[in-house]
Amino acid sequence: MSTSDDQTKEVTETSSPAKEESSQENASGGFIILFFIIGLIASLFVGWIIFPKLLYSKKNQPVNFNHDIHMGIVEDGCESCHFFREDGSYSGVPKLAQCIDCHEEVQGENENEAIFVAQYVEKQKEVPWLVYSRQPDCVFFSHAAHVKTAGIECVQCHGHIGESTNLKAYEENRITGYSRDIWGKNMLGYKKNPWDRMKMDDCADCHKEMKVAKSSAQTKKDACFVCHK
Repeated sequence: MSTSDDQTKEVTETSSPAKEESSQENASGGFIILFFIIGLIASLFVGWIIFPKLLYSKKNQPVNFNHDIHMGIVEDGCESCHFFREDGSYSGVPKLAQCIDCHEEVQGENENEAIFVAQYVEKQKEVPWLVYSRQPDCVFFSHAAHVKTAGIECVQCHGHIGESTNLKAYEENRITGYSRDIWGKNMLGYKKNPWDRMKMDDCADCHKEMKVAKSSAQTKKDACFVCHK
């Protein structure tokens, strides 16, 4: 064998392990990238689909309520049941006393009304409604300031609830105990409508959009303690 052939054989034998090592590194890098992609997809799946189902428990209201039927009967719309008292405070969820005049006895053949009369009216027991918009105890919200002063309509914050024929399920956060309506359905915080969430950022955005005055004369009115007691 010639000297040239010996040199070629030596180069081939020397470069072969290097190629194999390079190939192994490329394969290892490919596995890492693949593992990262699979892990990312799995994390998103767990975070966006599995975690919300574990975080929130669904509860049905004690009695189903048809807003649409009642809106067709009452004279003053929402304020017929959700009214302001003489001192300006907001009544909130209707008490049993507001319902007895019409539901002292079953008026029709509706199963929910029959349950309401039998379980609550006849027993003089308040309905333990689950309030979708219940905020933490440290948060104060004035309906009078928004409705009476600013002229905000109910639909702007609560959506078209007056057109609903059924009450949706109440989704309760297993950790905080608050309704999912506060955080919103979208885990990323995206909202399509103003009533999709009820977070502090949403209040701030609405104030900005409505151009709530920020002059020095109103500094105290916009202070933290106005809403956080």
